[in-house]
Amino acid sequence: MVNDQEVKTAVSPFAVRADEKKVYDGKEGFASINQVVFKMDMGYINESHIMALEVVNEFGYVTSRQVTQVLELRGKLNDIEPDKRQAKVAKWLEDLTKSKVIARYFFQSETGKSSYRAYCIDKIATYILKQRNIPTTWQPTENTKPAFAVKRKLAGNQVIIAYMQKVAAFERANPNVLLYSKKFNVKFKPTGGMVTLKGDKKEEINFVFEVVRRNDEWQNMFAEKVQLYSDFYENFAKNDAGFEEKPQIVFVGEDVQHIAEMFRIIKKVGMIVPDEEMYFTTELRHLEENLENSISVFELETETKKYRVITKPLEILKYGDNKAANTRLNDETKYNANMVIE
Repeated sequence: MVNDQEVKTAVSPFAVRADEKKVYDGKEGFASINQVVFKMDMGYINESHIMALEVVNEFGYVTSRQVTQVLELRGKLNDIEPDKRQAKVAKWLEDLTKSKVIARYFFQSETGKSSYRAYCIDKIATYILKQRNIPTTWQPTENTKPAFAVKRKLAGNQVIIAYMQKVAAFERANPNVLLYSKKFNVKFKPTGGMVTLKGDKKEEINFVFEVVRRNDEWQNMFAEKVQLYSDFYENFAKNDAGFEEKPQIVFVGEDVQHIAEMFRIIKKVGMIVPDEEMYFTTELRHLEENLENSISVFELETETKKYRVITKPLEILKYGDNKAANTRLNDETKYNANMVIE
């Protein structure tokens, strides 16, 4: 598997291209749960496949490389030679795709076909997961998301994985956190999920990531989301959405020019959060070995009265190995009233 430092690109693979379409790349036709059960009984689908399936379920949409990275961090691939791990995981995902347990997609645009595939779970996967008491929020509409929404999810997952790999203070992640706007009476998701960090004083700091892509009408969509965030922060009370303190908002754009465009929209719409407390970044900045300088803020120059983007070094993001990424403890189990727990 190619390490982050070896990835040489000026444009994120998860940036939106003109006239881009998400194209189904799975197995056509019908597959029944009985066929999958038979394959499991015969050992064609085994516990290794289920490990990969859990990651796909947890992160929503993932690439083969992302699944490999997560399983490596959790020590699940230690018995496989490092240079063979990516191929093994790709084979597991291929087997699950052929059995229609998961679905696979690629992206097609004027510039050609994407070099990677995106995986998400399919209906049959829900039977397997529920039988093992693994929570899943999958709905059939999940597989109908447009290209920009899938790429947004992939970019957010890549940021979360970078924190898992490189930040010593990393404690846990939640790719599917929900916030609540009291004014508009609506629940909403930070599109990039959340990571929890533990500081030197053992206090927890939560980063929520709002990933934005340059799809059609992205400015209006982002303006609406900014209003929800502004209301959440303005009316925040202890334990709202499970937070003791207000989480730190981080906006993730496609490039530096994009985050400048995002900041202009924020200032136009208005947001209760002060300028210095709004963090900005791009997923490409998370390819660096150290993430201490991955965050930017906008600063108003007193003389020119113009904003400029500056790097905000954060010691909480200093590099280091951590053990928290290795094990995922299920502390938010949702019990099914029709299931007998064994």
